[in-house]
Amino acid sequence: MDIKDIEKVLSEIIHPARERDILSLDMVEDLKIDGNNIRFKLVFPSPDALSSSIKAEIEKALTAAFPDYRPRIVELVRETKAKKRIGLDLDEKQLEYVGKIIAVASGKGGVGKSTVAVNLAVALAAKGYKVGLADADVYGPSVPKMTGTEEYMPDVVREDDMDLIVPVERYGVKWMSIGYFARPDQALIWRGPMACNALKQMILQVKWGELDYLLIDLPPGTGDIHISLVHDIPLSGAVVVSTPQAVALADVEKGVNMFRNKDINKPILGLVENMAWFTPAELPENRYYIFGKEGCKAMAEKFGLPLLAQIPIVQSIRESGDEGHPSADMEGPVAEAFSQLADAVVRESSKI
Repeated sequence: MDIKDIEKVLSEIIHPARERDILSLDMVEDLKIDGNNIRFKLVFPSPDALSSSIKAEIEKALTAAFPDYRPRIVELVRETKAKKRIGLDLDEKQLEYVGKIIAVASGKGGVGKSTVAVNLAVALAAKGYKVGLADADVYGPSVPKMTGTEEYMPDVVREDDMDLIVPVERYGVKWMSIGYFARPDQALIWRGPMACNALKQMILQVKWGELDYLLIDLPPGTGDIHISLVHDIPLSGAVVVSTPQAVALADVEKGVNMFRNKDINKPILGLVENMAWFTPAELPENRYYIFGKEGCKAMAEKFGLPLLAQIPIVQSIRESGDEGHPSADMEGPVAEAFSQLADAVVRESSKI
């Protein structure tokens, strides 16, 4: 084995967004064989949301080709131009024809926030609106699974000296997620700044076109990603999702306070109570309040916010999510609840 053998393997590694191999893109520097180690620098001209997946693909290819050698790769970002803040300049260009940008948030995980976001998008599209959804949960993207688009790879087009990602379209909605660029079993181990840069690319470097609504499915909590988002993306407002359970409601207050913080100050359209009650398929008129009754209603009254909708639990909502067919695209009480939520979001967003 020599350097040329290694270069041959590396020449088959393609950057998904730039559609060229990493050697021709001059991304490999100081390639050498050091004992049983293959060492080199993997250089990116700017922060890249795909860096981790590209590095993982390189390591896999080299290990398969040279099992007696261990890849030792150092990632570098070497900007050739003065650093440009990715933010309002791109907003004006790529979000120019986007009407309302609405974040779907939750104070904690496990309340069905992504389920609400996906079904709200589908329900809005069913009413004739042009809708897009950006999956901002970069650590646990679930939109590809819930929409049955796991096998899709978005196209990339070149416009005005910029690579733009073309969103996936299904159920009348334009979808974008970091999950389209990483294997389902791949853990994205990123620090806050890397995650924020990936999020910005998933929103600001996408060819959205004309939209009435762009929904952003935020990760749970109130961390770096949320702060970066509200500073760099022109949010119109937010919808906060919770269950009626006391432990979930305690975190709703944190979410509401984050958007109402004087340094953020984004309007909240209202609360959504998910898992409001359980209705068995064989007893459609029965309601069992497993997680408590109308907890979100009381919380909404406390903060002077509308309760946008109460979404029941039925077995089909879990099954449809696993099968990649959103409940809002079907018939039944859950679809009707999401239709009512869409009407409420349209009504409240018209006030801002």
